[in-house]
Amino acid sequence: MATIITDLRDTFRRGSIYIQLIYINVAVFVAVALTGIVLQLFNAGAAGGWLAWLELPASPVRFLMQPWSLLTYMFMHEGLLHILFNMLWLYWFGAIFLQMFSAKHLRGLYVLGGICGGVLYMAAYNVFPYFRPYIDHSFMLGASASVLAIVAAAAYREPNYPIRLFLLGTLRLKYLALIVIGMDLLLITSDNAGGHIAHLGGALAGLLFASELGKGRDLTAWINRVLDGAGALFRHKPRKPKMKVHYGTGGPRRQDYDYNARKKAQSDEIDRILDKLRKTGYEGLSDEEKKSLFDASKR
Repeated sequence: MATIITDLRDTFRRGSIYIQLIYINVAVFVAVALTGIVLQLFNAGAAGGWLAWLELPASPVRFLMQPWSLLTYMFMHEGLLHILFNMLWLYWFGAIFLQMFSAKHLRGLYVLGGICGGVLYMAAYNVFPYFRPYIDHSFMLGASASVLAIVAAAAYREPNYPIRLFLLGTLRLKYLALIVIGMDLLLITSDNAGGHIAHLGGALAGLLFASELGKGRDLTAWINRVLDGAGALFRHKPRKPKMKVHYGTGGPRRQDYDYNARKKAQSDEIDRILDKLRKTGYEGLSDEEKKSLFDASKR
């Protein structure tokens, strides 16, 4: 089990930004599903009620009570098929996006697209009379708005990029984006009206991002600064080893000088003993001189 966790962690660290976002979405999905199962096993009342605090409400009053939901909702999914299709789109178009923009742009646009999609969703439900009967019990979740922002930005930058579709052949990216946005417009009053409205908000964010970036303005810069700052708070900083300070030694240069002086004194002493040995013979040496000569012969 520990090996599996280590492999997943290493894959997450080495993966591209869209792979990391997929990992985060899947991890949240699994954690939410397991929590729901545990609550159900203990017959917890309204086991799914806690999810509403992570989903984005249409009601402004409820949103003021849970402002974090503007961020959390874009990592939540209703079921297996919901997350499967969103992650497949993120996988395909995340790779295309990185051929035109940077990894930080993708990370920032994912959040920006989700925010714009959520804001447009809440605005539409509170502006158009058609949605007013549903405000108090309408909540939204899913990464679709974030993914559509990535698709729209790539389509704006490279409209003629070829996309190969199963059974349909090759289609230019701009036409695929137009088809998806057009379907969202046509389905704006369907049962999933909130989702389609959010898609439009995300697509609009992607178009504005790509357009403004071409003029030298990065709409995701502030998001990346916030994310980098937040990441720095949790990033482990290795402790620097304490530096040993030696006082009164004069530093490495002084140590080298002392060593050389000792070596020269020893050499001079051996030369003196050898000169005495030639004049008086071995018996003429003192016991200390004999010992010094013997020690020198072993070096």
